[in-house]
Amino acid sequence: MRRLIAHLHSSELVARFQRACGLYPATATEKNSVCKPPLLNGQTGVVNRHRSEEGSVRLNGGTRQQDSNSNYTCSNNDAAVHYVVRNRAVHLLFVVSAALGSEAFYISFLPCLHWNLDPFLCRRLVNMWAVVMYIGQVLKDVLKLPRPLAPPVVKLEKRVDAEYGLPSTHAMAATAISFTLLLSAPERLQFQWEVGVLLAVLLSVLVCLSRLYTGMHSALDVICGVLITAAILAASYPLWAWFDEVQLQWWGSPALALVLPALLCYSYPELDHYSPTRGDTTIIMGAASGCWLGYWLNQRLGRTFEPERPLPVTLPALTPATLTRGALRFGLGLLVLLATRQIVRRASLALVCRCHGASPSDRDARCRKAIEVPYKFITYAAIGLLNTTLLNRLFLLLGLL
Repeated sequence: MRRLIAHLHSSELVARFQRACGLYPATATEKNSVCKPPLLNGQTGVVNRHRSEEGSVRLNGGTRQQDSNSNYTCSNNDAAVHYVVRNRAVHLLFVVSAALGSEAFYISFLPCLHWNLDPFLCRRLVNMWAVVMYIGQVLKDVLKLPRPLAPPVVKLEKRVDAEYGLPSTHAMAATAISFTLLLSAPERLQFQWEVGVLLAVLLSVLVCLSRLYTGMHSALDVICGVLITAAILAASYPLWAWFDEVQLQWWGSPALALVLPALLCYSYPELDHYSPTRGDTTIIMGAASGCWLGYWLNQRLGRTFEPERPLPVTLPALTPATLTRGALRFGLGLLVLLATRQIVRRASLALVCRCHGASPSDRDARCRKAIEVPYKFITYAAIGLLNTTLLNRLFLLLGLL
């Protein structure tokens, strides 16, 4: 068993998967052509170079230092990250699949589901997304297992390189979202179950494999992420209907919606170095808190915007008019949410920094727990609240709903 676990966690296994998919580290000759634009060659493919924001470089080889997360950072500022893509179709497939498991995708996909399909399904998905992501992020920072090493692995992403590896929260989020939607949809929508299963499995598998292709996770990270999510879904599924009642009907729901997620953010495990996991977790918990409060308010106001016809309803026909209204709702909604994010972020950051005697422009200050947690929580709670309460009313006023 130990040998199997070590094999699944090995960087060499990830590297072999990358090579099988056509992703290779650049040769010495290709690395020396740093002044030339990316080239396409029938044999070597596309040579790509990445440089970090601060000018420091991550390099698949060469002089490097290892951080506390077993990730390598280059000490030569003239170098660049090099990799060769020999199968552009597979590369595009896995890069897009990796984006489907990101927080940015879910923060746009979930509101779109609320605006265009059924707020009930959005509420279920937000609840499970928050639970699964919090557990996954905490496990990362408690277990502190490193990500795959480069070399031999080629790493296509930079930001999450500062985080620990096990479990893969991309795999957890994709599995949770796919199968929560699959399990919740039959009571709301008429659709072919077999097609739903196929789509849920396909999305989960693509996101999981993309974490290997991008070099961000080992096979063990991904497998553990899927298994942990499956256990959470199995344990929580019998409680979903009960929690719906608590969330929408209980008088103490608003206080619980604000206090519980905030306490979980403040009790997040401390590390000996800064990691974006705490901030990302706070964003998710803040958004879930705002949505929870918004759904409770909608129930109290008597307008939930859920389908009023006998359930399950048929899926709406994709006519040009329906698609146009859906696209307008999506575009306008995202613009309002982005504007809200900018306004509330600036105001909350200025207020919190003022309370702690810090400058909002001080990057080190923004990484402190006492500042990062409240301003990010307030920002995304406001986004969740606005999304669930005001935007559908705006769409109704404009004739888009």
